[in-house]
Amino acid sequence: MPAHDQRPQSLDSLDAPCAPAPTAPAVVTDPTDPADPLARERAHLGASRAALRAMREDVQALDIRDVTANWVNAAVLEAQIQERIKALADLSHTPLFFGRLDYLHVVGAAEAEGAEGERFYIGRRHVHDADGDPMVIDWRAPVSQPFYRASKKDPLDVGLRRRFGYTAGDLTAYEDEHLSDPTEAAQTSKLLQTEIERPRVGPMRDIVATIQPEQDEIVRSDLGGTVCVQGGPGTGKTAVGLHRVAYLLYAHRERLARTGTLVIGPNASFLHYIEQVLPALGELEVKQATVDSLVGSVEVQGTDPADAAVIKGDARMAEVLRRAVRSHVTLPTEPVMVVRGSRRWRVPAYELEEIVQQLLARDIRYGAAREALPQRIAHAVLVQMEQAGEAPDDRVQDAVARSAAVKAAVKAVWPPVEPAKLVLRLLADAEFLAAHAEGVLTPDEQKTILWAKPARSVKSAKWSQADAVLIDEAGDLVARTHSLGHVVLDEAQDLSPMQYRAVGRRCSTGSATVLGDLAQGTTPWATASWADALRHLGKTDAVVEELTAGFRVPREVIAYASRLLPVISPGLAEVASVRESPGSLEVREVPEAAELNQHVIAACVESLTHEGSIGLIAADARIPALAEALTAAALPYLQPGEETTTTARLTLVPASLAKGLEYDYVVLDEPSAIVAAEPDTRTGLRRLYVALTRAVSGLTILHATPLPQALTT
Repeated sequence: MPAHDQRPQSLDSLDAPCAPAPTAPAVVTDPTDPADPLARERAHLGASRAALRAMREDVQALDIRDVTANWVNAAVLEAQIQERIKALADLSHTPLFFGRLDYLHVVGAAEAEGAEGERFYIGRRHVHDADGDPMVIDWRAPVSQPFYRASKKDPLDVGLRRRFGYTAGDLTAYEDEHLSDPTEAAQTSKLLQTEIERPRVGPMRDIVATIQPEQDEIVRSDLGGTVCVQGGPGTGKTAVGLHRVAYLLYAHRERLARTGTLVIGPNASFLHYIEQVLPALGELEVKQATVDSLVGSVEVQGTDPADAAVIKGDARMAEVLRRAVRSHVTLPTEPVMVVRGSRRWRVPAYELEEIVQQLLARDIRYGAAREALPQRIAHAVLVQMEQAGEAPDDRVQDAVARSAAVKAAVKAVWPPVEPAKLVLRLLADAEFLAAHAEGVLTPDEQKTILWAKPARSVKSAKWSQADAVLIDEAGDLVARTHSLGHVVLDEAQDLSPMQYRAVGRRCSTGSATVLGDLAQGTTPWATASWADALRHLGKTDAVVEELTAGFRVPREVIAYASRLLPVISPGLAEVASVRESPGSLEVREVPEAAELNQHVIAACVESLTHEGSIGLIAADARIPALAEALTAAALPYLQPGEETTTTARLTLVPASLAKGLEYDYVVLDEPSAIVAAEPDTRTGLRRLYVALTRAVSGLTILHATPLPQALTT
């Protein structure tokens, strides 16, 4: 197997799929020349870059002065062209392709996007030559799929799979797998392993060159179904979810362009960490949000005790809110008198009550029913007009519906409801809450969520994050929440049932990709099972997939962290890391607690001698002291989410923000303090499990107090 062992470097790019442009010139190389395979591949790379430049120049040269009907269309088209030019940018340090497939037989032209022959270069975007023939195939195209799934057992008609290695954008290595040769034994790809282990500096990068078969199956699953991915640390579940978005946008672009996509993460630091992955795959328009920002109709200034937050996040609150909203409807006791010219038309109270009861029985949203009520009353008037020999039309019905008498009746019977005011009353008025929580919440639970000092207005209230979710639920009871085509929900195990409902409303007519790890649930309301979570999300038919092969965390580190699994999540499968890295784990006991900071700083200095990023993770309460020690030692450090703003490599990470992040080397300060910071031991051990599994190359643990018992057995 020919191979050049130089280390591959960055494979990040800002490419996007495109339609052929027939005028692009290209350099043509002879793929049959056996003289120097590496030189031929470099020539193809150069020709592909030239073709991409030509594609970009063609777009830049477009003249739209005579192709639009008005200035609005011209502005829209100009914006689209500028986005197209941006998507066709070529970065000199970024390879256009990372692999090659040589098929045993000629692949059909339609399947290969017009490609000729049986050799295809696989990259992040489509590039074609002057004749429109592809020089690089998008990794999401059907013909690219065997690059990820072909094997010795099932070669999928592929004779050779070639992987490429790069150094600073230059093609410096290749590695071949002869899948159809029975005499060649299957081997682990050194280039693939090197790329997986490449130092992680800056934001999260894509894994498009290293997607594994089980990951690819999830990435390419159909848009119509919801997928839930249970994956332990280092299994790539976040990357899989993001690549699934990129694939769905490729396969269903028009549909998702209309309905929209959204990536939901646990916090702003996490979103900042992953924000470059989709642009690197050519997708520039996918929005990102946290659950808190989704439901942010009020300013959050307060916090709830854990017991109150758990009750407010319980799905039973949805029924309490439903009752409270519907309680505003009052059955009519007086008739409605409508004056039209010299005639008066009377709708008796019993008929009005029938109309109201019919609307209530339909159980439609409060606001929609309120809008329908005046038309129903007006229709009753029109029936009387027709019976009297008149011939009213729709304009008459609309006029009756807008009449003062009908408006007054609607206001009295079905008054408007403001969601924030409704929740304010529930949390401040014990009688109002008791009336609508009877049989749903116990009296003690009602007391737990009642505010000790009721606010006088929505603006003066110190809303908590759980309160904001309640307001969002009430808002949906009044008016339907807009649904997107696809939502990716990461770190989903930490959501409350009410938060799941809030996310589910955003994809009620679409699908979702749910990502998480039950062992990493660190909130008091963390979900106990994916079946429960999917029920609250409204996606009971979702397929649950489990990723158990670890590619990021060294075997020694994940085995050590997995000692906690029997305590924090019994029955959950342990991650089996494919990376063996002797010496990647070191546990140091500090004899004197007063010397702990000094030893931690020394460990950071030691870690900085290695290439890559360093994360110093500690209990939140320990962060100020460690920050002071770092400053005194003249060690520059970052806050989580600042990794792209400076060249500093050391990040000081509160344990509460570590989830989802990764660093080449982690220095973990005082595990017992991380456990003690949580309201109960199990949650604390889960927080510790998260912190222990953030390291890619090495983990150094320092402690002055005894380690949790689960780590010593």
